[in-house]
Amino acid sequence: MKEFLLIALGVLVFAVIFQIAKASEYVSVMKGEENTRKQNNKINAFLLMGLLVFGLIGAWYCNDLYYGKTLFPQGSASVEGEQIDTMLWITIAVTGLVFVVTQVLLFWFAYKYQESDNRKAFYFSHSTKLELIWTTIPAIVLAVLVVFGLKAWFKITGDPPKNAIVVEVTGHQFAWEFRYTGPDKILGRKDYRLTKGVNSLGVDFNDPASLDDIHVSGTMHIPVGVPVKMVINSQDVIHSVGIPHFRMKMDAVPGIPTTQWFTPKYTTAEMKTRTGNPNFTFEISCDQMCGAGHFSMRGVIIVETMEEYKKWLSEQKAEYFSVFPEKAPATADTTAPKKAVAAL
Repeated sequence: MKEFLLIALGVLVFAVIFQIAKASEYVSVMKGEENTRKQNNKINAFLLMGLLVFGLIGAWYCNDLYYGKTLFPQGSASVEGEQIDTMLWITIAVTGLVFVVTQVLLFWFAYKYQESDNRKAFYFSHSTKLELIWTTIPAIVLAVLVVFGLKAWFKITGDPPKNAIVVEVTGHQFAWEFRYTGPDKILGRKDYRLTKGVNSLGVDFNDPASLDDIHVSGTMHIPVGVPVKMVINSQDVIHSVGIPHFRMKMDAVPGIPTTQWFTPKYTTAEMKTRTGNPNFTFEISCDQMCGAGHFSMRGVIIVETMEEYKKWLSEQKAEYFSVFPEKAPATADTTAPKKAVAAL
């Protein structure tokens, strides 16, 4: 019934518009096409000015209504993200100014220079000076923005500080996996041919550096105030690590590891207070369409104090013992993975 009413309403609207158009046509014939055209031209000029005013008011209203729901009021949750925010604000200011000026001029010219019997249109086909102005100025402004962007990009994709912790992030349809270095501070080798069963990341345990690595799924723990380098991989299609609160994003490409690093400014507990949201979490989203389950590819980052991070890390078991549970020591022994290399 609802669908039938919608169809009937659509037909009715079409019929009304058609009748109005026919009536306007009859009126124009009676008044004379020339007078009707001039009258419509004046009406359109006033309507364009009204559209300009209401459009600018609407843009401002939407900004006032939705700005508080964006991530801007919270500020960047990473030190490096502050530079990203600054660049974005500069870009918004420049493009916003250009938008307002060009739209005001566009609609004002349409109103001011409407058809008039007392004015003759001025026509010119070419102006080298004008073309140089509207080409050179935008080129210079965009070049400056690009330079600042490249500077920030080279920083977050370059070498992190020496005290940075390294976390390997692996995406697959449709989840995130994380691998941490053990006491040796080195991530072991991987080989896709070893990806089978429990060894879902294809870690090569013939490499001694792999024996103390830690593998967790879904949730990534990092300490506040310490640089974190993410080594990003994909096991199937192209994914993208999106961590918007930290203002970072990097593609996960099969066979081509990518990196980015950042320094968290606030713990998860502090962000709950800052946002007034007791359920706040830092999110890892997939920002690249990757299949039917793309919407569900979500991970969580828990930022905590160094003491809390060390405590959590000490409670984790080396992945080696998950793959080879029979080799797990009866008591906690952090050197056991190294000793177990001979058994491989």
